[in-house]
Amino acid sequence: MATPFPTILSETKGVQIFGPIPSEAKHIFSPEALTLVATLHRNFQGQRKQLLANRKISQARREKGETPDFLPETKYIRDDATWTGPPLAPGLRDRRVEITGPTDRKMVINALNCGVATYMADFEDSLTPAWKNLVEGQVNLYDAVRRNLSYEANGKKYQLNLDPGRHIPTLIVRPRGWHLDEKHVLVDGEPVSGGIFDFAIYFYNNSKEAVARGFGPYFYLPKMEHHLEAKLWNDIFCHAQDYIGMARGTIRGSVLIETLPAAFQMDEIIYQLRQHIGGLNCGRWDYIFSYIKSLRNHKEFILPDRSDVTMNAPFMASYVKLLVHTCHKRQVHALGGMAAQIPIKDDEARNRAAMESVAKDKLREVTDGCDSCWVAHPALVPVVLKVFNEHMKGPNQINVTPKTPYKPVTARDLLSPFIPNSKITEKGIRTNCIIGLSYIEAWLRNLGCVPINYLMEDAATAEVSRTQLWQWVTHGAKTDEGKVIDKVYVSKILDEEYAKLVKSATPGNKFKKALAYFKPEALGEKYSDFVTTLIYDEVTTVGRPLPAEKL
Repeated sequence: MATPFPTILSETKGVQIFGPIPSEAKHIFSPEALTLVATLHRNFQGQRKQLLANRKISQARREKGETPDFLPETKYIRDDATWTGPPLAPGLRDRRVEITGPTDRKMVINALNCGVATYMADFEDSLTPAWKNLVEGQVNLYDAVRRNLSYEANGKKYQLNLDPGRHIPTLIVRPRGWHLDEKHVLVDGEPVSGGIFDFAIYFYNNSKEAVARGFGPYFYLPKMEHHLEAKLWNDIFCHAQDYIGMARGTIRGSVLIETLPAAFQMDEIIYQLRQHIGGLNCGRWDYIFSYIKSLRNHKEFILPDRSDVTMNAPFMASYVKLLVHTCHKRQVHALGGMAAQIPIKDDEARNRAAMESVAKDKLREVTDGCDSCWVAHPALVPVVLKVFNEHMKGPNQINVTPKTPYKPVTARDLLSPFIPNSKITEKGIRTNCIIGLSYIEAWLRNLGCVPINYLMEDAATAEVSRTQLWQWVTHGAKTDEGKVIDKVYVSKILDEEYAKLVKSATPGNKFKKALAYFKPEALGEKYSDFVTTLIYDEVTTVGRPLPAEKL
């Protein structure tokens, strides 16, 4: 293992950057920042690799018949009522509405200018990790922390609203998950973890400035499948804070409970991060994806059309119920899920119906006990704020006694796929084909957040689309009309939708390549763990190496 804090000169040796660094980003990639990347890689890469290997072992056991359950070896953590998370951090006491989106400059300005409590700046599911996107994103967040942010496009100027007395949303950064590499940055000849890179560059450049401005280095942690993966983040947090001389416990990490295995380890995840935990979040679409993926060899867990898998589905409602109870028991925030709708400007009636649907969903969340929720578009903020302001009178509901006594959630509650009045339809098959193709095509053009049918889609919804098709074909599911869903049937529909999309697309589109990646997955011919790792090499632009010590 590397020594904890070697000299900058010795530690940057062996660090190579295979992407251009423009002059306006030189300050972001200082030798000191890259030293933190290198030390974290050298100290924790082995642990990360082992945890990823453990995922494969767990999945292999599930494919042989095992189903997820609460861990017997950590029952003592769940049963111990004496421990809690840390005090609520500055800027995170009231999180009633959070907006999420990628780190492009216009999005950052618009997010910080709308009336939300916090903004989750995303390097993960809503950002294609092209090198240019990552570099520009770090520059934009550096400027955002310092309140020095403007942008001009098509004759229109966007400026951060600095009116006196105005609340500027607290910035929270989502780095990439443990499974993703960053192939543009090598340490000792090995790609670094995308998550470590995103975290370390932002943390080194901005944490002290963030504290000076009344908030702190705050993060959303995605896609974890085991509490030991949370421990890895905690170890990294401690190491990074020590590296810059910052008190341990300054960082906050809010965890997205968006995998089925993690739903059985909520107490344990909070416990591993108990010095740094900011709350747990309901990641709806990735959770549905993980449910199918984790149980994909079990025919009895087939899900219906994605439109029927709402938060009112019994297994989804149980997941939220357990999350709220666990968080409040441990004195941390229970963070609600995403409202992905975007305005329908050319149809007032449909737009009104969409906003009513959002309000209804957020009413469910706030009455379930959630302290917060997500929106994808600024136009939803007034709708959601109205609901939360009416039903959550304090800054959060952590110490509010639930109206309905808590009934323990069982493994059966979390696993049962039964959804009343649900079905698989040809429309559902077509929807999955359209979303899967459209999202992958946009991602290949470096767009990670895409409006499709008045919903803001990201990688999570594309994952649901291709995984559902794989599940239906693999197990020979039937539509509501009794038609068996096989490769021939799905291939026909997929080709039809592909032809329509190509016909209406602009020249230079990437639908042909998107089809080549999506079709084998949709037809059950192969199953990739993540669509983003499947197509990542398409957006890497590895050039000549630049040794870090020469920056």
